[in-house]
Amino acid sequence: MNNNFIVVADGSRARFFQLEEPALPEVEPGPNLMEVNDLVNTEKEAHGNEIWSDTKSGRNRAPTGGAHGYDDHRDSHAEELERRFARDIAAEAVRLSEKAGSREILLVAQKRALGFLRNEIDPLVKRGIRVKELAKDLSKLKPHEIHEHLAREKLIPKRRPPLL
Repeated sequence: MNNNFIVVADGSRARFFQLEEPALPEVEPGPNLMEVNDLVNTEKEAHGNEIWSDTKSGRNRAPTGGAHGYDDHRDSHAEELERRFARDIAAEAVRLSEKAGSREILLVAQKRALGFLRNEIDPLVKRGIRVKELAKDLSKLKPHEIHEHLAREKLIPKRRPPLL
C-alpha cells in the first residue's frame, strides 16, 4: 500500500504522482516520485479565436459615436471551464488514490486552481482520505525538482542515498 499520492496542477494541466520505494534500496536512492498520469485542460489551452467566433475588442461603438463597455460573459465561461477541469482532476485523484490504496493526498496547485480543487475534493474527505494542500505552482517542474521542493516543505520524505 502506498500512502503518498500527490496532485500537482495549474489551470491547464494536472499531474498525478506516487511516492515509491526503490526495488533495490541497497543500491538505489529513494523514495522516488513517479508520475502515474496527467490531464490537460484542452479548452483552456485553446486560443480565443478557437473558442469564440470573434475576438473581444473591449468596447463597442454606439451609433451616436460614444463608446460603451459590454459583457459577453467570457470571464464566467472561463471560470466554468476551470471549475469543470477541477472536477475532472478530483475524479481522477479519487480513482488513482483508491487504486494505489493511498490514505493521504497532497494537492499542490496555484492559488486559483487550488480554490477550485478545494470545492471538488469533498468525496476524498468523505472516504476517509486525508487531504493536505500547498498553494504553489510546481506544475512545470521535473519530478525530481517537485520532490526536492516538497521535501524542503516537509510534506514528503527526502530521498535517501542507497543503503550500501
